[in-house]
Amino acid sequence: MNHPGTDHHAMMIADFKKRFYVVLFLTVPIMLLSGMIQQFLGLHWQFTGSAYILFALSSVVFVYGGWPFLTGLLDEVKARTPGMMFLIGFAITVAYSYSVAIVFGLKGMDFFWELDTLILIMLLGHWIEMKSVAGASRELELLVALMPDDAHLVVGNNIRDVKTDTLKKSDIILIKPGEKVAADGIVAEGESYLNESMLTGEAKPVKKAAGDKVIAGSINGNGSFKVRVSNAAKDSYLSQVIKLVNDAQQSKSQTQLLADTAAKWLTIIALVTGISTFLYWYLTGQSLAFAMERMVTVIVICCPHALGLAVPLVVAKSTALSAKHGLLIKNRSAFENSRKITTVVFDKTGTLTIGKFEVSAIISLNKALKENDLLTITAALEQNSEHPIATGILQKVKELKLAVPSIVNFKAITGQGVQGTVNGKMILVVSPGYLKVNKIALPDGFNANDTETVVFVMINNQLSGYISLSDRIRPESAAAIKALKQENIKAILLTGDNSKVAASVSKTLNMDSFIAEVLPGQKLEKIKELQQKGEFVAMTGDGVNDAPALAQADIGIAVGSGSDIAAETAGIVLVNSNPNDVVSLISFGKATYKKMVQNLVWATGYNVVALPLAAGVLYNQGILLSPAAGAALMTLSTIVVAVNASFLKIKT
Repeated sequence: MNHPGTDHHAMMIADFKKRFYVVLFLTVPIMLLSGMIQQFLGLHWQFTGSAYILFALSSVVFVYGGWPFLTGLLDEVKARTPGMMFLIGFAITVAYSYSVAIVFGLKGMDFFWELDTLILIMLLGHWIEMKSVAGASRELELLVALMPDDAHLVVGNNIRDVKTDTLKKSDIILIKPGEKVAADGIVAEGESYLNESMLTGEAKPVKKAAGDKVIAGSINGNGSFKVRVSNAAKDSYLSQVIKLVNDAQQSKSQTQLLADTAAKWLTIIALVTGISTFLYWYLTGQSLAFAMERMVTVIVICCPHALGLAVPLVVAKSTALSAKHGLLIKNRSAFENSRKITTVVFDKTGTLTIGKFEVSAIISLNKALKENDLLTITAALEQNSEHPIATGILQKVKELKLAVPSIVNFKAITGQGVQGTVNGKMILVVSPGYLKVNKIALPDGFNANDTETVVFVMINNQLSGYISLSDRIRPESAAAIKALKQENIKAILLTGDNSKVAASVSKTLNMDSFIAEVLPGQKLEKIKELQQKGEFVAMTGDGVNDAPALAQADIGIAVGSGSDIAAETAGIVLVNSNPNDVVSLISFGKATYKKMVQNLVWATGYNVVALPLAAGVLYNQGILLSPAAGAALMTLSTIVVAVNASFLKIKT
C-alpha cells in the first residue's frame, strides 16, 4: 500500500539531483573559457575554437540542465497558465539564443557563464524545494507505513500468512506480541495493551480485552490475541485517515487561492517589467548585451517560486502533523477559520463528561446486607438490560471481580424498574418515581445530588439500599474551558439533559452558560440563534444526532468518532474525545495561518525589493544584480519559505 505519487516524486528528486551534478561538473570549464571571467582573473586563454568549445559545453547545459524548465514552459503554454517554468524557460532561452548569436558573429559579450550558473542554481533550488515538499508529505508516508503488509489469518486450527489487503469482514486474525494490528476489528479472544499513539496522539498504552475495538496500525504489547475483522483494509480507520490527509493536502483554501492569484500576477508583472527593462536600457543607449542581461535578471528574480510554495508547504506540514495528533482535517477552510472562533458549543455527553454511567455510591440500609451483596443482587436483575445504568452497575461488578447470582421470574415494571427472584427472595430494583407512586418514604439522610441517578433496591418489599451512578466530568475538561477563556472564547454547554445536571456541570467547569433539555432537532436552532448574535460558532458533538447542528455551525468538530470518520458532516474530527484537543485545534489553526501569512509576506516582500535592483534602478549608484545573483536570491527566498514551514509545531 503506497501513497500515490510517492515513487514519482522520489524519481523527480533524483532526476534534479543528477542534472545538478552534471551541470556543476561542466561549470568549471565554462567559467574558465568565458571572456568576462578571464578578464576578472586577469588571464587570457582564448585560442582557436575556444568559443566553439564554450558553445558546445553551454549547449549541453542548456538542453540537459534546462530540460525540466523547457518542457515545463511548453506545458504551461499548452495549459494557458504561464507561471514559474514559463519564466525560467523564457529567461534561459533568451540568454542562450543571444549568446549563440555572439559566437556566430554578432558583436558583444556572450552570456554563457551566466546561463550556466543560472541553470545550476535553479536546479539546486528545485532539488531543495522538492525535498522540502517530500519532507512535508513524509508524515503521510509514516501513516501509510503503519499498515502492515501481512496478516496471520486463522483458518480452523491453522494459521496462514496472507496479504493485509485480502482480509474480509468477519475474518479472524492473530496478532502476536510486538506486531502491528493488521485490520480494524473487535478482540475475539485474549488480551493485551496496545499503543495507539500514532493514530490518536494518546501516548498511554490502552488495555484491550474480548469485545474491545482495535484500530489497524496500532502496535501490540506483550500479549497475543485474536481479532474479528470489522472492515476491509481499504475501509479501515487508517486508510480513511490517509485519504483524508491526502485530500486535505490537495484541497485549496482561501489563503491558497490568494497565493495562486498573486503568483499569476507576479508572472505577468515579470514579463511586462522584463520587456520594459530591456527596451528602456536598449533605447537609452546601453549595449544589447546589457539590456538582455537586465531582462533575464528581472525575469528570473520575479519567478513566483517562493510564492507558489508559501502556502502548500504549510498545508502539507499542518495536515500531516494534525493527523498524528488525532486532529483530522477534512475541510481546509474550516481549519484555517478556526482562528476566528468566538464561541465553542459543547455537547455534554462524551465530550466534557466521560459519557458513561459509573457507580459513585453503594449504600446498604440493612446491617446484615453487605454492600457487595447489594451490588451483585442488583446486577442479577440488570444483567439482561442494555440501559446505561445497567451497564454501569455490571461494569462495577466486573471491576470488583464479583460473581452474579442466578435469577428466576424476571419481569420489567414499565418505566419504573425490574423485579425477579434471587436466592428465594423477591427483589425489586426501582426508580425514585416508583417509591413516590407507592408512597414509600425515602431513607433517612438520603440527599439526591443533582448530577446523580439513583436506583433503589427492595428485598421482600423492604427498602434495603440504593446505588448512585453518575456520568463523571472528564479530568481534562476544566483546563480546556480555562484555556478557551484565556483566548476570550466563550464556552457554552448544549445538552438534552435536565437543567439541574446541566447547571451543575456548567458551574463546576466555570462555563459561560448552558442550554439544557434540548432535543437533537432543536440544537440546530440554538446554533443559528448564536450566529444571529454575531458569534463565530464551533460546535463539538459526537456526530450522529448532532449532524444538523454540526453542519449549521461555522466549524463542525466531531469528537470520538473512531472508525466512522467518513460519515461525519463535520469539517474536523477529533479522534480522542478530549476537550483539550479543541484548544489545540484553535491554537494550531492560528499558528498555521500565521506561518502562511509570514511566508506570503516574505515571498512578496522579497520581490518588491529585488525587482527594482534587477531592473537596474540603482545602476548609477554602482549597484547591479547579475542573473546568477538573481537566481541565488530567488533560491534563497524559496529555502526561507520551506524552512519556515518546517518549524510549524503543535502545542499539546
